Amino acid sequence: MDALGSLLDGFRVALLPLNLALAFGGVVVGTIVGMLPGIGPINAIAVLIPITFAVRMAPESALILLAGIYYGSQYGNSISTILINVPGTASSVPTAFDGYAMTRAGRASTALATAAIASFVGGTLSIFGLVLLAPLLARWAIRFGPAEYFALMVFAFAALSGLAGTAPRKAVASTGLGLLLAAVGLDPFSSVSRYTFGQIKLLDGMDFVVVTIGLFAVSEVLQMLETAGGGAAVAGVGRVMHNVRETLVVGWSMLRGSVIGFLVGVLPGAGGTIASFLAYTSEQRLVDREGTFGKGDIRGLAAPEAANNAAATGAMIPLLTLGIPGSGTTAVLLGALLGLNVKPGPLLIERNPEVFWGLAASMYVGNLLLLILNLPLVGLFAAVLKLPRWSLFPGVAALSFVAVYAVNGSALDLVLMTGFGVLGYAMRKLGFPLAPLILGLVLGPLAETNLRRSLALSGGDWSVLFSSPIAMGLWVLAAASVVGPVVLGSKVRRAFEAS
Repeated sequence: MDALGSLLDGFRVALLPLNLALAFGGVVVGTIVGMLPGIGPINAIAVLIPITFAVRMAPESALILLAGIYYGSQYGNSISTILINVPGTASSVPTAFDGYAMTRAGRASTALATAAIASFVGGTLSIFGLVLLAPLLARWAIRFGPAEYFALMVFAFAALSGLAGTAPRKAVASTGLGLLLAAVGLDPFSSVSRYTFGQIKLLDGMDFVVVTIGLFAVSEVLQMLETAGGGAAVAGVGRVMHNVRETLVVGWSMLRGSVIGFLVGVLPGAGGTIASFLAYTSEQRLVDREGTFGKGDIRGLAAPEAANNAAATGAMIPLLTLGIPGSGTTAVLLGALLGLNVKPGPLLIERNPEVFWGLAASMYVGNLLLLILNLPLVGLFAAVLKLPRWSLFPGVAALSFVAVYAVNGSALDLVLMTGFGVLGYAMRKLGFPLAPLILGLVLGPLAETNLRRSLALSGGDWSVLFSSPIAMGLWVLAAASVVGPVVLGSKVRRAFEAS
């Protein structure tokens, strides 16, 4: 009852005219920023932080604006991912599997509407979790040490077998290539350069934007060059809203994705990438009996989109209650809070209730504004697909080159992006999945750092990796992810042969 009363006080803060305008402005800017690959919410927030200081904005108002950009960008990412297969962040990669397939099948409007609704559902449900479970989940998340995080990474890699279909060896090879790319740069402990070939610009490692845009966008353009004709990119854009059957089907997918996304988002350092991949693979294992995932199944779009937004809200729990940022974006938000003389931690709710409860209420208001803002614009977004191929795909290529160059201003990045585009084209032709490569690239540094940190703390004793109930539970889940499909597949084959 105390939480409900505090939340009502939060709505009084969030619905003040200034804060309402800031929430609206934040989600609009976030949507635009998310649509433009290579910019990202970090850059937009970093630019606006000095402005909030200069105008002496109240802490709760500043956080409402910056948080609006954060979760607004999650939906903006889905627009470019669904329409032109250009994921702006790692967490939006699973959206491309079925979202872009729906676009290719002439259902772009339905895909965009599903993404908007799933984002709203994931954000809304996770806000209730933030309000009701923040102190409890914060105490649970702090129990994760290096060994537990390494086990979590192994579980994420094991879950990739669900994306492999009938080619698990190719998925393993793609994961290995991603891990190899993740090793490029400086060793995190000794600062010795690895696989840089004397290139100073590679000391920071492979830039995610360069690799992702090359693998997805450039390879897609190369594939389209094989198709003759100058017609529209897709046959049509389809209807916007769901029918009753689709609503019932995706409802459970959104709910499951929201729960997974929120729980993973609570873990500092895990973030939306693991959440969206786990939500997709879990949904595929649970409901994909016809083998339609990856071919435009609406459930494969709804689950990761809900998980992505839920993880963004869940990441606020360790930030606000522990002062531990779970991602680059929340690290920037932490700097903004400290600059506004607000100290995150266990006493934040008691000392600055207007900040915590005002933010929680504003996130619900912001998600509602996102839904109201973007659903009417679905047709406008999808209309870009009516452009002829000769104008659309050169535009996609130009956008890719501009986005990559804008990140670091490096000509080498353009060369690498083109190389990864050719690699992605070859992998598609040979049947190698791209998703394991991306996850290996993103999670590789985290897995290596936590493994070596665990061994350093234990004096080289490998048993530390299995020393806690949480770690053991994650190892069991990882083993089940690998062995389970094999056992079930053999039983199905024996049953089929017996019949």
